[in-house]
Amino acid sequence: MGLLHYLVSRIGSYLVVLFVGLTITFFLPRLLPSDPIENYIFQLESQAGQTMSPEEVASIRATLQQLYGLEGSLFSQYAGYLERVVLRFDFGPSLANFPTPVNQLIRTALPWTVGLVGISVIISWVIGNLVGLLAGFFHDQPVATSLEVLGVILYPIPAYIVALVVIMLLAYVWPLFPLTTTIRPGPLTLDKMRIILYNSFLPALTMVITRLGWNILSMKAVSFANKEEPYVTYARLKGTPPLKIMTGYVAKNSILPQITRLSLSLGAIFGGALLIEILFSYPGLGLLMRTAAGSGDYNLLYGTITITIVAVATAALAIDLLYPLFDPRIRLR
Repeated sequence: MGLLHYLVSRIGSYLVVLFVGLTITFFLPRLLPSDPIENYIFQLESQAGQTMSPEEVASIRATLQQLYGLEGSLFSQYAGYLERVVLRFDFGPSLANFPTPVNQLIRTALPWTVGLVGISVIISWVIGNLVGLLAGFFHDQPVATSLEVLGVILYPIPAYIVALVVIMLLAYVWPLFPLTTTIRPGPLTLDKMRIILYNSFLPALTMVITRLGWNILSMKAVSFANKEEPYVTYARLKGTPPLKIMTGYVAKNSILPQITRLSLSLGAIFGGALLIEILFSYPGLGLLMRTAAGSGDYNLLYGTITITIVAVATAALAIDLLYPLFDPRIRLR
């Protein structure tokens, strides 16, 4: 019953987060000062080089309002938005890239963001926890103190500062990597995979450095506390080798809070990745979201924000559902 209650509560929280996120996503673009329909009509008049008649403007405005779900009262727009997104997962066409569907633009950008975030989070989490474990277990050693200082230095630095330093050092001072991501479309071959990894190195390195400090400090604090527990003292008195104590006792009990922290911090990780994508012109959801906000493209903004919410909530749910595999107390409760 304990495990069933745990699963039901996590899935319920997941559905509530999605509903609240979708609701905020609907109202947020309407707070923007720009009107996508008026912007589009202005672009048409600029391209044509002449002013359209009031009848033509009214006809175009009515067509676009119907096309983008902006007709009727705010409640009817909200109901139609939920019906399209929840039941059909359809965001309609993009205004800035008309008539390209928003779903097509998202399908193109999403793998880039998922790949960047997934690989960077795994690398920073594994390295940070390993370094933090060593710093906590050997806390009285000078090397451990140096590792803790490294975490203290890296933790407060914002992502955009890390990105600027990485760009200056590895793209200007030592031009080892490109400043912006440039990848030509085409089939995925071994040569193209090499190009992708080469172009994605700087944004991935920025994400790893950004998350490394927190992982080191949090794991160091937990492992140091667990090292002083009675069961560790008992194992030490029995003559258990230090390596066995560190891996079999301290590490196993210290990793559980780190999994929880990873689940809780996924939103911040994903948000930081979107900012890094913009700085490096990385072809992911962050760059797509900036384009949508700049052009007042409601549908594209709806799509990118919704996908971000769904991705973060789903990843957090997956970690929560896997948590009983690491913590037997939940399975046996």
